[in-house]
Amino acid sequence: MKPRYPLMLLCLVFGLVPASSRAEDAPERVFELRVYHPHPGKLAALQTRFREHTCAIFERLGMENVGYWVQADVPEGEEPKLYYVLAYPSREAAKAMWAAFLQDPEWQRVQQDSIADGWLVQKVDSIFLTAADFSAIQ
Repeated sequence: MKPRYPLMLLCLVFGLVPASSRAEDAPERVFELRVYHPHPGKLAALQTRFREHTCAIFERLGMENVGYWVQADVPEGEEPKLYYVLAYPSREAAKAMWAAFLQDPEWQRVQQDSIADGWLVQKVDSIFLTAADFSAIQ
C-alpha cells in the first residue's frame, strides 16, 4: 500500500528540510565521545589531571567541555573507564584544536608531570557524532 502523502509533501507542509538538501559547505557542529581506559589504579590520577588542568586547556583552545562520566557498572577484573564529550564548531576545527592541544607547552608539561609514576591511560577510543534533529543539545 502506497503512503497517502509522500515524504516530500510532508516535509514541505511542516517546513522540514531533509539532511540531503542542506548546504554541503556549511560547517556542522560536531561532538566527540572519548573513552579513556586507564591503567590499573590510575583513574584517580587521570581525573585529577582533567579536573586541575586538561579541562581548562581544552576551553582555552576553543574545545567545549560537554560532560564527563565515570563508568558505574564495571565488570569484575576491569578498571572503570572515563567517558567524556567535547563539542567543536566543525570536524575541521576539531582536527586543528587537537593539533594545537598536542603542541601546547602547558599540556606537554602537565602530561610529563602526571606520568612521572607511569602512564595513566592504556587506550583511548574516539567517536565523532553529529546531533540528531530532535536532540536537546545541538
